Amino acid sequence: MATSEADGRWVVLLRGVNVGGVTIRSADLRSCVEGLGFTGVRTVLASGNVVVDATDEPLADAKRRIEAGLGERFGYDAWVVLLRQGALGEVVEAFPWPSREGWHDDVTFVSDPTVLDELLAAVDALGLDPETDPVAAGEGVVYWQVRQGGTLDAPFSKLSSKARYKATTTTRNVRTLRRLLG
Repeated sequence: MATSEADGRWVVLLRGVNVGGVTIRSADLRSCVEGLGFTGVRTVLASGNVVVDATDEPLADAKRRIEAGLGERFGYDAWVVLLRQGALGEVVEAFPWPSREGWHDDVTFVSDPTVLDELLAAVDALGLDPETDPVAAGEGVVYWQVRQGGTLDAPFSKLSSKARYKATTTTRNVRTLRRLLG
């Protein structure tokens, strides 16, 4: 990956925030992340999206530190996906289908390669119709499109929302991801 200004920023994607009883206000989230020593902290929307200045700390160490800090501050089992902003840009650019009116363009981030392989094998076993349930593998992600209003009933949504995946996956709409790049 080419070096760019975006490589100087990291994106933190919290899983399960402001759903299922875990409510964190953006101002409190920003304060918590700043309290962990991060600078340039910006929250995006109210769904657990944070952009911070990169540090010299390895991503895996920063991820564990953020999860521990969130868990301590907000009293829940916190899981995050942490990636370089430049890598996020590559994920967005690689979205494999054109946007369709009445559909959501979604990306599920998977922080464990074994889980990614398991999800993709399960998708293959479902035998999904690529017109009505498009799902494709990406670099550490699963791309999918779903009709508006049908997200909870979509086969991939049912699969990826299983409890065994909650510590390693989080899903975002491509529109949200573009906002994290700005």
